[in-house]
Amino acid sequence: MSAHRSAPQSASRRRFLLNGAGLGALTAASCWDRLGLAGALAQTAGQQDFKALVCVFLYGGNDANHMVIPAEPAEYAAYASVRGPQSQGGLAIDQASLLRITPSSLGKTYGLHPNLPDVQALFSSGRAAVLVNAGTLLAPLTKQQYSARAAPIPESLFSHSDQQKQWQSAGMDLLTANSGWGGRLAERVASLNGGSSTPFMLSLSGSPQFARGSNNNALTLPTSGSFGLSGFGTSAASRARFNAVGQILALDRENRLVQAAADVSSGAIASSTAINQILGSNTTPAATAFAGLSSSIALQLRQVAKLIEARATLQHRRQIFFVAMGGYDTHNNQLAALQTLYAQLSPALKAFYDATVTLGVASQVTAFTLSDFSRTLRPASGGGTDHAWGGHHFIVGGAVRGGDFYGRFPSLALAGPDDVSNEGRLLPTTSVDQYAATLAKWFGASDADIALIFPNLSRFATPNLGFLA
Repeated sequence: MSAHRSAPQSASRRRFLLNGAGLGALTAASCWDRLGLAGALAQTAGQQDFKALVCVFLYGGNDANHMVIPAEPAEYAAYASVRGPQSQGGLAIDQASLLRITPSSLGKTYGLHPNLPDVQALFSSGRAAVLVNAGTLLAPLTKQQYSARAAPIPESLFSHSDQQKQWQSAGMDLLTANSGWGGRLAERVASLNGGSSTPFMLSLSGSPQFARGSNNNALTLPTSGSFGLSGFGTSAASRARFNAVGQILALDRENRLVQAAADVSSGAIASSTAINQILGSNTTPAATAFAGLSSSIALQLRQVAKLIEARATLQHRRQIFFVAMGGYDTHNNQLAALQTLYAQLSPALKAFYDATVTLGVASQVTAFTLSDFSRTLRPASGGGTDHAWGGHHFIVGGAVRGGDFYGRFPSLALAGPDDVSNEGRLLPTTSVDQYAATLAKWFGASDADIALIFPNLSRFATPNLGFLA
């Protein structure tokens, strides 16, 4: 009789364990735990280092022509003639208000949007660089080839969802791209991370394509509040429930599948406890670097800084983060919208860099921007712009060879050599693959790994753009 009753009880325990004990998003730790254990076997003295990548995605299509602007008289005049004066409903930024920067390799002056003073300071101090006219490409492409459709062209150009997917997957076919380049990178360098059971691919903005590996997803974290199991407080009843979960996880370990599920659940509980304590602290040196900042992007980067600060507690030697801002789809009212967005982005990037300096890891942390695409140089009706293609991006960190532009700055002439339309849709001259591969190489990926992560990279002559030391 007892044997008859024990079978459904054992099966019930198995169902409980295999359902993840109600851990929800924490089950993402499962595959990362296995990768971490594999990495522990590969540790060497030469791998006792730390590096972090922080992807800052600007959702909606950031108008790069509003962000980085030629300031030399003739070039500014060409820009302003297309954008039009604001007094007549145009979008040209007044020349006198531009924040001047001089890229060291070009010897001429450009300007940043007036609400980017912190980025200007980072650029001038050599801690920020600009990648110019980058975009989704399957292979090098000329305007003539584009017009004649004589070379591979990315699918669904100018579509938000498709271009976000291509930026985050890096050259993968839209029909088969189920992973992102950040996730694939994390899988390939897992051995560098040591033996931590806590995921080192972490998102503060949902579950993006960027953070999705071939077999794993990022651990998604909140920008505020607690993180962990619900229903387990400090009361006697809560402690009893928590202890009961621990006892259940210790049962039925002769079954290898149940044992594996129990180990994953136990590791997830331990990870959530550690991470919850880290995210809940607002008085650490990393957190205080963001004093007075309350925008969403600042709060996300503050959490990232705290997780970097706690890298030893988490046993992380590598970390990849994803944070994001929305609102860049500026078909209307672009002047006011980008003024607000840049006023949030600029101090958040500077505070984050300052936090890494305080933590002594500035040269080991690199933040970089991505976006769907840039926008047309010619304004559209409603005080905005339409979807375009190639755009500019910021790279920030102590390892950045800053104070310079990378890539070729485009001609801003309508229907000119870089415009594939008559509206100022600029053909990229640098690919997402080259941009991402440069970051991945610095992060520690081998050449063989990079070839697997970025399947189209071999089509481009310059796999490393050189903006990182």
